[in-house]
Amino acid sequence: MNVYLWVVLAYLTILVGVALRKSRQVKTKADFMVAGRSVPTHLLVATLVCTWIGSGSLFGGAGLAFREGVGDLWLSAGAWLGIIVVMFIAGRVRRIADYSVPELLERRYNGTARLLGTIVIMLAYLSIAAYQFRGAGWLLNRVTPLNENLTSLTGLDIPWGTILSAVTIMTFTALAGMVSIVAIDVFNGTLMITGVFVALFLLVGKAGGWSEIASTLPPERFEVFAGKGPLWALGVFFPTFFLLLGESSMYQKFLSAKSAVSARRAAMGMVVGVAAIEIALALVAIVGSAIYFNQAPFFEAAADGGGMRVIKEESENVILHLARSDLPPAAGCLLLCAALAIIFSTGNTFLMVPSLNAGHDVYKRFLKPMATDAEVVRVQRIMIFVFGSLAFVLLNFFKSILEMALMAYIMVGAGLTPALLATFLWKRVTPQGAVASLLTGMISVLACNFLPKIFASDAWPIWIQDSEYHVYPAVILSIVALVGVSLSTPPSPREKWAPFMSRPETEASST
Repeated sequence: MNVYLWVVLAYLTILVGVALRKSRQVKTKADFMVAGRSVPTHLLVATLVCTWIGSGSLFGGAGLAFREGVGDLWLSAGAWLGIIVVMFIAGRVRRIADYSVPELLERRYNGTARLLGTIVIMLAYLSIAAYQFRGAGWLLNRVTPLNENLTSLTGLDIPWGTILSAVTIMTFTALAGMVSIVAIDVFNGTLMITGVFVALFLLVGKAGGWSEIASTLPPERFEVFAGKGPLWALGVFFPTFFLLLGESSMYQKFLSAKSAVSARRAAMGMVVGVAAIEIALALVAIVGSAIYFNQAPFFEAAADGGGMRVIKEESENVILHLARSDLPPAAGCLLLCAALAIIFSTGNTFLMVPSLNAGHDVYKRFLKPMATDAEVVRVQRIMIFVFGSLAFVLLNFFKSILEMALMAYIMVGAGLTPALLATFLWKRVTPQGAVASLLTGMISVLACNFLPKIFASDAWPIWIQDSEYHVYPAVILSIVALVGVSLSTPPSPREKWAPFMSRPETEASST
């Protein structure tokens, strides 16, 4: 009996069951979008952690750790510092009490900023949702082998597994919106922590202990900059840092909090949870690189005859391979369920947010201002399936999850974060400056990602050829546009910026 498959099916059954039960609680737009603004701190911590820990960490980050060692933690550290910065404005985000980040942009700037912010979020979040589908397709391929020869799995074809996963994630998200997401994320968070840490403990023992792991791997795997220098390290640090500063789904969940104080405390808990899980995932991947050093299926002979080279795409599957091949069945099932929890808890959120923006920030704001809550929710549910389908198409343009993750991270970090942070931190920012920043950041990211694909050439500079360096031109151009245009246009009146800068005495005393 294939115990791995049955455990995965049991998890999916629980997931859909929770969504069906919670769908009865959705009565209003606020229920669907922000869970009725009633989420307590402990549930908010769980859903924030589950939102961030997704396929980008499970596949892209783990693959980077497999190839580069502890230098991968620069990718994770950007998120940790970003969360700490956001912690100081989380209370103000909740107190303003809008439904979405684009709505915040319109309140501070204008309708054009709202529309551009919506487009940026949609582009970025479709990418993030897309690689959750791909990750789930890989997982289903690993748990549905037609034979037990683990060196040649012949399970469910990855494209079909990806389609099945996409349909399941879309259905779960559409049933009850934010209510179902928050309800399942405590369970998902528990699975993640338990599965990853149990696997780490067992795999270190299998590899012979840390001393054996250190002697097997090249020394640069344990260097701070992975032997590549600080420019590379900052190139993978800044995408997650700027993403967290403008991460719309996180702000969306702050708006679900019971109070401003709950939002701030949840941000504190998120730092601890995200750091613990991401460090553990990186260590599992590093242990895996020692167990399989210079071995199939992760290594192959270099074309130039210079020894063995890592297969980048296969290295992103290291967590799944270890679960299926190198752990006892109970621990392997637990790690696979943790992986599925990671994929689904992120996939549903990153389908949820752009669908909310489409319904609330486009349909109701620009197309039908008098739409009822029921109409808006119906549009949002339809858009979940539309965006899910578009995300599936987007998969064809990228080979690796890390490449897709970096594009999405930088899209938010360059296209949205500067204008969004300026609403809370800079009185002098103007609507014209914000619009220029949003547009410049979005175009820069698209150019860096698609110009080399359309016009393949070795003449492109590293800033465009290598996705790990795209953050530099995109963020710099966005900030220059924001500051330059704002300083050359008339300042906003006090009534525009005052609500975003004030900190009421009640909030200060309660913390």
